[in-house]
Amino acid sequence: MNIADFKGVWVFAEQREGELQKVSLELLGEGRRIADELGVELTALLLGHNISDLAETLGNHGADKVIVCDHKDLEHYTTDGYTKVICDLAKERKPGILFVGATFIGRDLGPRVAARLETGLTADCTQLAVEVENGDLLATRPAFGGNLMATIACPDHRPQMATVRPGVFSKIDERKPNLEIENVEVKLADSDIRTKVVEIVKETKDVVDISEANFLVAGGRGVGSKENFDKLQELADVLGGAVAASRGAIDKGWVERDYQVGQTGKTVRPNIYIACGISGAIQHTAGMQESDMIIAINKDETAPIMKLADYAIVGDVNKVLPEMIAQFKAAKN
Repeated sequence: MNIADFKGVWVFAEQREGELQKVSLELLGEGRRIADELGVELTALLLGHNISDLAETLGNHGADKVIVCDHKDLEHYTTDGYTKVICDLAKERKPGILFVGATFIGRDLGPRVAARLETGLTADCTQLAVEVENGDLLATRPAFGGNLMATIACPDHRPQMATVRPGVFSKIDERKPNLEIENVEVKLADSDIRTKVVEIVKETKDVVDISEANFLVAGGRGVGSKENFDKLQELADVLGGAVAASRGAIDKGWVERDYQVGQTGKTVRPNIYIACGISGAIQHTAGMQESDMIIAINKDETAPIMKLADYAIVGDVNKVLPEMIAQFKAAKN
C-alpha cells in the first residue's frame, strides 16, 4: 500500500427515509476543519434511493463534493448493500480519512467497511486531530471503562476510519459556491444482499431529544429514588428544559435510557447543565463537559463534578431543588 496515493476526507452522510441525520452534518463541520488543515477536498458520501435533493444541504454544511449513490436496493439500510458500495468506491478513489456517525447504523457499518478494506477503526471518538506532515489521523476516545483517554493512530493503513457520536462536534453553515455533485452508477445485484428488509415497524414513543435542549436538569444516584425525579422535572419545566440522567440512575430504572448522558449515552451541549446528585465520573462528564454553564448540587464537596462545575452547591439535592424552583418561579413572575 502506497500511503501517498490516499487523499481527501470523506464523511458518510447517513439518511433515513430521506432525512439527513444530525451527526452527519456535525461530522461535515469537523471534517471541514481537518480537510482545510490537510489542504484536501471534503466529500460527503450519500447513499439511498431518490435522495439526490439532499446533496445541496450537504454542500451548505461544508462539503466540497457530494457523491450520490442512488439505487433501489439502497432505499433501506442493509449491511451488505451499503458496505459493498462504500468499499467499491473507497478502493477505486482512495480517500485518506473516512468518518461515520456512531448511530446504530454507523456502529454496524463502520466495522464491516474497515474489515473489508483491511484498515483500522477508532470507535466513539470525542476528539479528532491530524498530523499535517504525514496525514495521520489522531483520534481520541475514552478507554479502560472511561478511566483514561487514549489517542489512537493508524499510520500504516488507509483509509483511516473513525466513528463519532452525535453531539460531539458542532455543525457549520458554510455554503460551498462551487459544490460538485457526482451521481455514480451503483453496481449492486440482488444477490449481493443476503438479508431483505421485509417490514419497518416504528415504535411510537414520546421522547424528548436531550441533545437539543438549552437547559438540562440531570440526576444521578444521589437523587435517591424515582419519585424524587419529579422535582427535577418540575425545575426543568420552569426553565423550559428537559430532564436527563447519569448511568447510575438509568441502571436503577428511575429514568429511561433515552435520557442518559455520558460515554454510553448521549453527548449534550446545553446553555445550562444542572447536575443533581451526580458524582462526576469521567464516563458521565465526557458527555456534558462542553456545556456553557455547569451547576452541580452534591452532598460531597470533594466529588469530581464539583471541580468541573462553574457553580457548586454543597447540600442535599432534595432540599436544594425546592428552593431553586421557588427562586426561578419568583424571577419569572
